[in-house]
Amino acid sequence: MQKRVVVISLGGSLIVPEDIDADFLKKFKDIILKNTDKHKFVIVCGGGSIARKYISALQNQSEYIKSLAGIAVTRLNARFISYFFNQDPEKGIPHNMEQVKNLLEKNDMVFCGALRYAKKETSDATAVKLAHFLETDFINLTNVQGLYDKNPLTNKNAHFIAKTTWLDLEKRANKLKYRPGQHFVIDQHASELIREHKIKAYILGKNLKNFERLIKGKSFVGTIIAG
Repeated sequence: MQKRVVVISLGGSLIVPEDIDADFLKKFKDIILKNTDKHKFVIVCGGGSIARKYISALQNQSEYIKSLAGIAVTRLNARFISYFFNQDPEKGIPHNMEQVKNLLEKNDMVFCGALRYAKKETSDATAVKLAHFLETDFINLTNVQGLYDKNPLTNKNAHFIAKTTWLDLEKRANKLKYRPGQHFVIDQHASELIREHKIKAYILGKNLKNFERLIKGKSFVGTIIAG
């Protein structure tokens, strides 16, 4: 039986909210390893609070320089997660999509950060591009349980959106002006690519029971983006 490929954008806010969330990562690791009998996983790591701290310290630099700092942190996080999963440290991490594809042919798990600099995008867009390249769906794991009409971390009356369209997601993302290290569930360019390529996408929070239920085809709490 051919294994199904799952592309995951693992938010830096889950890896390093302020300190490394080892408890969350242990649960995440257990679920990934438990499901490699039927799935292969590409895990794209975000930069989180560490990236934002570097970017903040570079406030007088160009957007390009700030983005490079963010990319470096996503790659650091990807290396750390690969070590957390007991991967061979000599392998390093891939820096382009062909390397990801080649590694996926021989491995059940591939870890990476942002693959290259691209204007006005985060590691979310990297994961979406990989989902399109590998012809599969896209799952975004972040620190809120899905898409909301407002930021639920700062607005108690934020309304949860269980299902929406590609176009609606893109419109919501584009209400915000892009900035390196931004903190929104999916970046503007990723949203555009999801619509353009008609990629079925999911946004889930840190309750990993929902993540496991999704990959097993069961009902879950999160946001579905399609159609």
